[in-house]
Amino acid sequence: MANQFSLFKKRFFSSYFVTQALGAMNDNIFRQAIIILISFKVASEINFSENIMTNMAAGLFILPFFLFSATAGQIAEKYEKSALIRKIKLFEIIVMMFAAIGFYFNNIWFLLFVLFLMGFQSSLFGPIKYSILPQHLKDSELLGGNGLVEMGTFLSIIIGTIIGGVLMERGASGMQILSVLLITLAVVGYLFSRRIPTTPLAQPNLKINWNPVTETWKTFKFARKQKVVFLSILGVSWFWFYGSVFLTQIPNFTRVSLNGNELVATLISACFSVGIGIGSVLCEKLSGRKVELGLVPFGAIGMTWFAIDIFLANPYSGYQGLLSPTEYLSQDGSIRTLLNCAFVGIFGGFYIVPLYALIQERCERSHLSRVIAGNNILNALFMVVAAVLGAILLGNGMTIPQFFLLVAILNALVAIYIFTLVPEFLMRFLVWILIHTIYRVRKKELDKIPDEGAYVLVCNHVSYVDALIIAGSIRRPVRFVMYHKIFKIPVLSFIFRTAKAIPIAGANEERELLNKAMYQIAEALDNGEVVCIFPEGKLSTDGEMNDFKSGIERIIETTPVPVIPMALQGLWQSLFSRKTVNKFIDRLKRLRTKVTLVVGDPIEPGKVSKEYLQEVVSELRDNKP
Repeated sequence: MANQFSLFKKRFFSSYFVTQALGAMNDNIFRQAIIILISFKVASEINFSENIMTNMAAGLFILPFFLFSATAGQIAEKYEKSALIRKIKLFEIIVMMFAAIGFYFNNIWFLLFVLFLMGFQSSLFGPIKYSILPQHLKDSELLGGNGLVEMGTFLSIIIGTIIGGVLMERGASGMQILSVLLITLAVVGYLFSRRIPTTPLAQPNLKINWNPVTETWKTFKFARKQKVVFLSILGVSWFWFYGSVFLTQIPNFTRVSLNGNELVATLISACFSVGIGIGSVLCEKLSGRKVELGLVPFGAIGMTWFAIDIFLANPYSGYQGLLSPTEYLSQDGSIRTLLNCAFVGIFGGFYIVPLYALIQERCERSHLSRVIAGNNILNALFMVVAAVLGAILLGNGMTIPQFFLLVAILNALVAIYIFTLVPEFLMRFLVWILIHTIYRVRKKELDKIPDEGAYVLVCNHVSYVDALIIAGSIRRPVRFVMYHKIFKIPVLSFIFRTAKAIPIAGANEERELLNKAMYQIAEALDNGEVVCIFPEGKLSTDGEMNDFKSGIERIIETTPVPVIPMALQGLWQSLFSRKTVNKFIDRLKRLRTKVTLVVGDPIEPGKVSKEYLQEVVSELRDNKP
C-alpha cells in the first residue's frame, strides 16, 4: 500500500467509506438544525432554557446507544454485516421522511422524537462500523483505514454542521431544502451500501441474549480480560465525553461568550471537526504506518493545553450573539480561539485513532462486534453524563468557558490515571518523542520482517538508545536482550522494563543472570514472539563493529527460528553514542541526526553462525542510505 489513500481503490473501503460518511453527515445536518433551532429560535418562544433543551437534545440522540448497543453487537456478530448495513440504511430513509414531516409542521417535540430514532439507527450501525474493518483490511492497513474513517466522519460533521446551520438561517425555505436533502442523502447512502461485499460471519451460531443489562455485563467481563483493550475502551469513551461537551456547547458558547451569530457557531464547529479530520489522517504518517500508542499521550496533552487556552482567551460571558463571521474575525483574539478549537481537534485525532486501531488489532475477532458494542454503551453513558453535567453546571451559573476549563483539567487527570495503569502508553510516548525529536529515522526494507511467527533480530550496537529506535520502527512488539547495566539506566530502565526487555550479563559476570536470560529468550520464541539481540555484547567505542559473540548460536541451537539481520547507520554521530565531542557547536550538530535502519533477508537456522551474521550485518551497515 503506497499510503492510506490507496485504500479507496478497494471496492469494500470506498463503498463503506461513502456509506458511513453520508450517514454521519445526515446525523449532523439534522442534529445541528435542531440545536440551532433551539439556541436561536424555539427556546425563547416556548419559555424554556436553551441550555437545558440543548443538552436534552444531545441526550436523546445518544440514549439509544446505551439502550440498544448490546443487542446490536450480538446481531452484528451473528449475521452477515453487508446485508445488515443495507437494512439499517433503509430504516434511515424512513427516519428522514419523519424528519421532513417534523420540519413541515415546525413541531420541536416531534423533531426531538425523530432525533431519538436517528440515535437508534446509529446504535444499530455502531458495532458494524469498526468491527467490519479488520475483516477486510490487513493489520498494516488498520491505522490508515481508521484514520480515513475518522476523517470522513468528522468531515461529514463539518459539512453537516455547515449545511444545517446555513439552511436553518433561511427560515421556512431552508427547512424545505433541508428535508429534501436529508432524504436524498439517505437514499444515496443506501445505494452505496449495496456495493459493500459480503463479510464472513463472525459467530453464526451465537444465541442472542435480548437482556441488554446482562449482555452488557457479560461483554465488559470479556473485555476486562485484556487490560490494554479495556482501558483503551475507557479512553475512547472519555474522548466522546470530551468531544460531546465541545460539539454540544459550541452554539451557546459562540452566542454568549464570542457574541457571534449562527454562522460563527458553524465556523467554530467546523474548525473543531476539521482539526479531528486532519489529526486522524496524520496518524499514519506520524506513527510509521503501525498502531503507535505513543500518539495517545501526545494527543491528550494537546487536548488539555488548547482547551485551557480557549478559557484564557474568552473568560467573559453575557453577550447576545450579534456578530457575523466577518465582524467576529475582526475582533481581538478571534484567530486565537479558532486555532485553539482546531488544535483541540487535531490532538483529539492523535488520541482517538490509535485507540480504535488497538482495540481492533488486539481483541479476538469472534468477539469484536460485541466489544465495540460495549464500547458504544460506555460512549453513550459518558455522553449522557456530559449532557447532564452540562445542564446542571451551566444551569447553576457556571459559564461555558469555565466548563471547558473544568473538562480540560479532568482530561489531564483521566489521562494520567490511564497511563499509570498501563505504562505501555507512556513508554511508547517516550520512544515516539525520542525518534521524532532527537533523530530523523529512515526505514528500509521493513517488509522483510514477517507480521507473524517467532524470529530473532540481530543488529549492530552503536548507542544507548538502539533498542528504542528499533522498537519505534517495527510494527510488532519486540523483546530486547540487552546488557544489564544499560537495562538499569534511569528513565530508559522504565521503558525497557515496560517493553519486557531481557537483561543479560557475560558468563564471567553473573552466570545465573545469563542462564535466566537464555531461558526467557527460549520461552519468548516458543510463544511466537520477536526477540532482538545485539551480538557484539557491548557498545561500539570507535564507531566500528565489535566481534559477534557466540550467544546467538546458542539461542538458535536451543530454539531454531529464522534470524533477520539489521543494521543501524548514522548513530555514531548521534547524541547517545560513545563518541567524544568537546565543542558546544559540535554537540548541537548531534541533535536531529539522520539515522537509517536497514533490514536484510531472513536467514534460515541451519545457516546461522556468528561469523556469517557479522558479515551480513556489516554489509548492511556499509551500504549507503
